[in-house]
Amino acid sequence: MEIVYVYTKKRSEFGRQCNFSDRPAELHVDILPDPSQMDNYIERNPCDNPTQCAQEMSEHEVNTERFQTETRGINHVEGGWPKDVNPQEMEQTIRYRKKVEKDENYINTVLQLGSLMEHCIKQNNAIDIYQQYFEEEEVSESAEEQPSAKTINVFRDPNEIKRTATGLSWHPDGAKKLAVAYSSLEFQRATKDMSFDSYIWDIENPDKPEMTLKPVSPLVCLEYNPKDSHILIGGCYNGQIAYWDTRKGSQPVEMSTIEHSHRDPVYKVIWLQSKTGTDYFSASTDGNVLWWDIRKMSEPTERLILDPSKKGNLDNALGAISLEFETTMPTKFMVGTEQGQVVSCNRKAKTPAEKIVCTYSGHHGPIYALQRNPFFPKNFLTVADWTARIWSEEIKESSIMWTKYHMTYLTDGCWSPVRPAVFFTTRMDGTLDVWDLLFKQNDPTLSLKVCDESLYSLRLQDNGRFLACGSQLGTTTLLEISPGLCTLQRNEKALATAMFERETKREKILEARHREMRLKERSRSEQGKEEETKDVDTEESSEDLVARAEKEFFEVVEFELKKREREEEKSQSKADKEKEISEEKEAED
Repeated sequence: MEIVYVYTKKRSEFGRQCNFSDRPAELHVDILPDPSQMDNYIERNPCDNPTQCAQEMSEHEVNTERFQTETRGINHVEGGWPKDVNPQEMEQTIRYRKKVEKDENYINTVLQLGSLMEHCIKQNNAIDIYQQYFEEEEVSESAEEQPSAKTINVFRDPNEIKRTATGLSWHPDGAKKLAVAYSSLEFQRATKDMSFDSYIWDIENPDKPEMTLKPVSPLVCLEYNPKDSHILIGGCYNGQIAYWDTRKGSQPVEMSTIEHSHRDPVYKVIWLQSKTGTDYFSASTDGNVLWWDIRKMSEPTERLILDPSKKGNLDNALGAISLEFETTMPTKFMVGTEQGQVVSCNRKAKTPAEKIVCTYSGHHGPIYALQRNPFFPKNFLTVADWTARIWSEEIKESSIMWTKYHMTYLTDGCWSPVRPAVFFTTRMDGTLDVWDLLFKQNDPTLSLKVCDESLYSLRLQDNGRFLACGSQLGTTTLLEISPGLCTLQRNEKALATAMFERETKREKILEARHREMRLKERSRSEQGKEEETKDVDTEESSEDLVARAEKEFFEVVEFELKKREREEEKSQSKADKEKEISEEKEAED
């Protein structure tokens, strides 16, 4: 056994040495029996003495080391060729095949296997093993389960200094991978030791990232290319944009030049619908929307300044914090700004001023999420301040539907890709809300406390079954939604259409009413101004009124002074008379 502690002490510090000697026993105390104490004795009958026959054991706890698994891949190539045959040479392989096909053993083997294969094929054709029984039978509505969501996996930032999971992107093929962008968006809170890395996770292995992306500046957003799953585009905190090819390693293949990039963090990048699949555009709080092509990253192909006055002045530009692009409307796109406005734009307009079509105002803070409904593109969702709002393109003054004002700030949101009346929102208190507008409009259908810290980002898988949400401390939680929330209900499209049209019509009526009231107020104010101009000639001017007031004031003052003088004269004459009378009396005496 290994000696852990050694205690040393001088012999002199132990004290006086003990000396022992043998001697006979001595009686110090002798207590004689007392019969009177017998009255105080009580016999204990029966006497129970429990005994435990089992062996006494102590409880111990052991924390074992975490076992980290690693995924490795193998590329299989064509093999089995003799050493003297080069499989890359077409002539040699054809010659060898002909030689083998002439062999009698080869022919007998093929004939034997052919009969077995023929039997299996006939058996498969006779019986359809994938036949669905009772598929026409309707499922009773009472059997539907309550809305719920369960945690499948949790992916934590591997670094000691935790960063916010600011961007999420699902792998386009099968969604077995999830790309997460990590950065600290708190101003000047990033330390020197903070990592710049972002990661691609395999959703079945939360222990270790499958791949590490190494940008020159922390990534704020990250997007997979829907046409090529090996390519990702990322917007950096310093305004640059980088793209990766996962087949070429962790370093970015190419980056935009600093002088032609954004001046603020790139909050959103979206791939465009194009033949080449290499075009995308980006938005930042510097007020610019830039279009790029990964084949030429040196400078943007196009630029738009979000100046609401349509003069192209960057000083008056609105800071972009969210983007929306619908593939069915390739020329239109929408931008959510820091100032709480949604800017609707048309890329193919002739002049830069015409590219900004209109704005939608209704929020009190930055618009963190902006997305069109996948089933009804004319309606779009915005998430900002304490509410989520649903808008119609036709109405610009107000939204057609909105949630209640929550106690905490909303941070992100998105529509369900499979149900037109369902959308999701995240809050700063770590809560995920699921809204089903056909079931309940005033409150969320499901509220789930995902974590204790603030949720920052949200992304739904294309099949609507899996949902990933990133938190402020870099924890990405993967949730599985209950089938009722990710399965299209009967007549849901028709009901959602009727609901949106009804609310749009209602807002149109209210908007027309407000317009009439404003016209009436304007006409009243104009009539009042005309009456005032008519009465100007008859009424005295302000200077005349002041002069007249001053004159009246001084007249009152002079009147009071004269009154006082008269009273003083009366009192003086009275005093003189009394004096004369007193003098006359003295003379008579």
